[in-house]
Amino acid sequence: MTMMETNKEFIFENLAYSCAFQQHRGLEEFIPEHILGFQKSGETHIIEADRRTVIEENTIVLVKKNQLMRTMKYPSSLGKYEFVSIILGRKELRQYAFENKFILENQHKVKNMLFLKENDFLNSYFLSLTPYINKSKEATPKLATLKINEAIEILLHVDPDLKYFLFDFSKPYKIDLEKFMNKNYMFNVPISTFAIMTGRSTSSFKRDFVTIFNTTPKRWLLEKRLEEASYLIKYKNEKAVDIYLDLGFENLSHFYTAFKNKYGITTSEILSKK
Repeated sequence: MTMMETNKEFIFENLAYSCAFQQHRGLEEFIPEHILGFQKSGETHIIEADRRTVIEENTIVLVKKNQLMRTMKYPSSLGKYEFVSIILGRKELRQYAFENKFILENQHKVKNMLFLKENDFLNSYFLSLTPYINKSKEATPKLATLKINEAIEILLHVDPDLKYFLFDFSKPYKIDLEKFMNKNYMFNVPISTFAIMTGRSTSSFKRDFVTIFNTTPKRWLLEKRLEEASYLIKYKNEKAVDIYLDLGFENLSHFYTAFKNKYGITTSEILSKK
């Protein structure tokens, strides 16, 4: 199936507009800040380590910070994909919490992604962003800040308990590195991203990694991905061209070379021996 790069444009620092006319596979993305998004047309399929979520057309979604995901973007029946997203950054949220005297006495566990019910306030809010997206109106820094604060205000009006989602400023704590890596090894992101998500500095992550796995992150990731590739090809009849991106390889040539170096045979030779 033909794929085409999505046209993603930042209208102002915290407002992004994505548009495509053909199916598009997004890159692995680390989501460092909360995102409020509106699926204007088409669908976005979110692939995480253990789940797949579909954001349908005319859906408003709130995505939690500190997540790792991959996306597939599908145009509507009319042939267009559009997604509008507002980044609710830590700086803006801290300032809002300070000005409005928000103090969370305890923490609530919240979901990684919330689908918000259709609401006149939210619908009108995203409609109000149209002039900026169409470039018929320019957003000054002051106006951009007002639009972000407006989004926060509306979310809290829709559901006051969203304060536990928005105003949790605690840093990621150290989590089980072995469990995390075995769950997320297929994401092609920098080592520094894995470190952040496991609550470590990059140097601390590398030290802990060697202690647990007795090898470096780079070597382990390559071995783990190749082992999974071998299993999928040998026992699931998968083709290299269909799986190499899903396993974290940047290009097919690199995958073929690494596979041959490890197993001494090509992927096609494995299939021919079956």
